[in-house]
Amino acid sequence: MSGAHVGLTVTHRRYVPHAHAHYGGDLVDGAYVLGLFGDVATEVCIRADGDEGLFAAYADVRFRAPVRAGDVLEATATVTAVGRRSRTLEFTARVVCRAEPDRGASAARVLPEPIVAVTATGTVVVPQPSR
Repeated sequence: MSGAHVGLTVTHRRYVPHAHAHYGGDLVDGAYVLGLFGDVATEVCIRADGDEGLFAAYADVRFRAPVRAGDVLEATATVTAVGRRSRTLEFTARVVCRAEPDRGASAARVLPEPIVAVTATGTVVVPQPSR
């Protein structure tokens, strides 16, 4: 029997290295955040179903604010619906720390309020439960 339940939430935090900046202003492409969503979805599946599961689809991906090299991102997935083999997840990526190169090469700060950078809805599937 599946352990998945609505409301299960998993959060990861990750520093965005400068090697991932692809655009002017040290901007990082949106695919970087989608990769983080895949990682947090994997942990949701492991915790809920004892299996890494597979990502089936993204829906309603919204890039709301820039992600830059030197940011610390918090990626969260919350289960919002559970089917026989599918789970619908709501994702949010927030910038919780940001580099401040104008103050110095390694200067950074914790943001007083996180910046919501990306939101999405996704569907994962897990194997049929054993009987």
